[in-house]
Amino acid sequence: MKEALHIFYLGIKEFTCLRRDYILVCFLLYTFSLDIYMPAAGSVIGVQHASIAIIDEDKTLTSRFIADSIHEPIFQNPVNIKMSDSIRLQDSGAYTFVIHIPRNFESDLIAGKKPELLINVDATAMSQAFIGAAYIQEIILESIDRQQHSSMAQPVNIVTRTLFNENLQASWFLAITQIAYNITIMGILLTGTALLREREHGTIDHLLVLPLKPREIILSKVWSNTAVIIVFTWLSIEIIVKGFLGIPLPGSIGYFLLAAVIYLFACTTIGILLATFSRSTPQFGLLAIPVVIPMLLLSGGTTPIENMPAWLQVALQFSPTTHFIELSISILLRDTDISLVMDRFLAISAIGICVFIAASYRFRRFLV
Repeated sequence: MKEALHIFYLGIKEFTCLRRDYILVCFLLYTFSLDIYMPAAGSVIGVQHASIAIIDEDKTLTSRFIADSIHEPIFQNPVNIKMSDSIRLQDSGAYTFVIHIPRNFESDLIAGKKPELLINVDATAMSQAFIGAAYIQEIILESIDRQQHSSMAQPVNIVTRTLFNENLQASWFLAITQIAYNITIMGILLTGTALLREREHGTIDHLLVLPLKPREIILSKVWSNTAVIIVFTWLSIEIIVKGFLGIPLPGSIGYFLLAAVIYLFACTTIGILLATFSRSTPQFGLLAIPVVIPMLLLSGGTTPIENMPAWLQVALQFSPTTHFIELSISILLRDTDISLVMDRFLAISAIGICVFIAASYRFRRFLV
């Protein structure tokens, strides 16, 4: 009971120190607001609201059917333009895609000929040009096939169903992974800087004369910084993700925050472990860079783990971020039953306990 009270009151002290560190508080506010909103809202992967125009010289039911098949959210509603204006408009960047439907297109199609249809693509818009052209070809072929009542018999009828993200909105995935990344960064930085602040301000000497155990000091910093990050994470989900970005999250926020608490136990102890190898805050920052960046880039949030070498896939199972990214996507977007991801919870817990033991051992030497 006495040990629990020591941990609690030391944690309250951490809240006081954090409240007076205005730069760190501002960094927290930025990390869980603009740093989540801007990548999710601005850095869109794929095609979304691409500008498109149609030169319809055929003016038949088939050409109108093609035009009606192109719509939001992948493309803007197509605009009819004249052939004489197409080069000028595309040169000015008004339209990324221009579809030219020639005369007698429908009659040649009915006659069994292979009429040509031209798609001009502005390839300076690299992020949309390649994927967008493929989308347009698929839309045109599918609309012609429906219009002609499947004149070309297909051996297999393939039906594609998109689950969990019907419109393939990249912002949904980016927002969740960005939250997970920011939890990782802040979990490591807050605890590491809190410990080094004790050394730099000389208050570590006060702790040495108190009847405290190393694990009490470590756990006080772990629970206090975890509580701060959890509150900011919850506010970020409710205000930024669900409010400003309008992303529906079918999964349980409570389960996600529980996973974040367990994950933060691992991250905060990693921060303390790194701090015990440092003598100053700048040195800690330099040491954290080669640890945090691989944890994030190789976690599966940027590149699928299945695309990585086999030996690296095995090694990444010892990183808590790998399991947390999968947990975040599974809980928030897929609404996965908790029993199906229990192995991820256990893996993060085991990693956190191992790091805590190592941090406790190093912390004894840090105090000397």
